[in-house]
Amino acid sequence: MTTRREFLGHAAGLAGLCFVGCSLLGARAGHAQTRRTVKVGGKRVKVIDVHAHAAVAETLELAGLKLGAGLLLPELGVPEAVEQRLAAMDAQGIDMESLSINPFWYDKERELAAKICQIQNERLAEVCGKHPDRFVAYATVALQYPELAADQLDQGVKKYHLRGAAIGGSCAGKELSDPMFHPFWAKAEALGVPVFIHPQASGAPDQLKQRFQGNGYLENVIGNPLETTIALSHLIFDGSLDRFPRLKIIAAHGGGFLPSYAGRTDLGCLTRPERCAGGTYGPIKKKPSEYMKQLYYDSMVFTAEGLRHLVAEVGATQVVVGTDYPYPWTRTAVDHVLTTPGLSDADRIAILQGNAARLFGITA
Repeated sequence: MTTRREFLGHAAGLAGLCFVGCSLLGARAGHAQTRRTVKVGGKRVKVIDVHAHAAVAETLELAGLKLGAGLLLPELGVPEAVEQRLAAMDAQGIDMESLSINPFWYDKERELAAKICQIQNERLAEVCGKHPDRFVAYATVALQYPELAADQLDQGVKKYHLRGAAIGGSCAGKELSDPMFHPFWAKAEALGVPVFIHPQASGAPDQLKQRFQGNGYLENVIGNPLETTIALSHLIFDGSLDRFPRLKIIAAHGGGFLPSYAGRTDLGCLTRPERCAGGTYGPIKKKPSEYMKQLYYDSMVFTAEGLRHLVAEVGATQVVVGTDYPYPWTRTAVDHVLTTPGLSDADRIAILQGNAARLFGITA
């Protein structure tokens, strides 16, 4: 496994001064930070980050893992590293984070998976309760047991006041569109809460491991967005978004490669109709790219042209801020939105605040 030193060194090499000058180490030093406030057109904006990772040391240990080992950076820890997290948020101009825990329990037996999720949801609720103006959180659920996951989501929302669920891009070797997951999707739709989809190493990154060897950190750079692309494509083409039309799905990393290749997605069934029995686009009711416009996407596309294109494909109402904290992919997510040409003030306010506030029920 990659060590923390190797990971940070690699990231610094990729992005030069941004990752060095704005590194995680600055927040750790304990220097007082002035809280950055963000304004658009003279109006104060409450910036909400939908993609911010967390971890609970106690539950990692239940699974034989350890906070601070490998990519489980100590900055992930809640509640231990909350003050450090707040300092990083203040420096970047992030007013609120929606905390998510990447699943590591999908291969665990029911009792252990249930215990892990229960403890995590309690800890997340405690952090949000102590800092209600800075944090909301996604519930963790044992998706490999869909009925249990539905109950955990229901309890997470109603008892712990969590704002949705965070899940992987696949689970137990099955696509998220598999009928076995219908109970979970039905519960998410009924509750009206968002589901954040984040790729897992056990999906495409592992399945294509041999192809990703060599320079470039390809298992993440290509593998993670590819996992999200596959997950969203199945939800569209397998009819999940027809069955559950009111789902609020947030896709990590700008939705992977899907929004950048919407045209090809629309042409697949027209080119090979024998592969799409049941209608023009198979059994689904609409053109595939139309479903893309009802999903939500974080802003982690890194360039002004990338963000402009994402907005052009899905609309400014569907884009939200993501930082991937504490992993040093970006420390300029707010400036990315503020400086991208072609966005109106209304677009910027929607991306920075309005869309996420609506999804999570946050009063702006």
